[in-house]
Amino acid sequence: MIQLVDRDQLGRVNALRYGNAGQRRPVGLPSGAFQMEAAKIYFIIFGLLTIAGGIVGYVKAGSTASIIAGAITGVLLLVAAFLLPEHRVAGLATALIISVLLAGQFVPKFFRTGRIMPAGMMSVLSVIGIIAAIVAWVRK
Repeated sequence: MIQLVDRDQLGRVNALRYGNAGQRRPVGLPSGAFQMEAAKIYFIIFGLLTIAGGIVGYVKAGSTASIIAGAITGVLLLVAAFLLPEHRVAGLATALIISVLLAGQFVPKFFRTGRIMPAGMMSVLSVIGIIAAIVAWVRK
């Protein structure tokens, strides 16, 4: 059976498929939006883990510096995450700076001590944070 389609209906179908100027439209989320959402989720997790690490450092070792540094950096990572994607520059810049500072603290400590907790874990999380911020920045 042959089905007849009028020109107006065919035009609407082609406009949906190819756009008004005839270019093919991308399917799915734009890569920039996906990268930004992934970075946001990562920095929320990173911030919460940093706060938890500060609390554990205080409970186990009685380190007031751990809880203060963990709370400040963790809250700043959460603030950075919640700035995304509306305030992309501020959020990514904050996350990148905090990640670099944490990496500067924990990577040398990890190489010196070789201990996985907390230096190894925070080193890995910080380096991933640096990479996530740069990738999200470049992909806009």
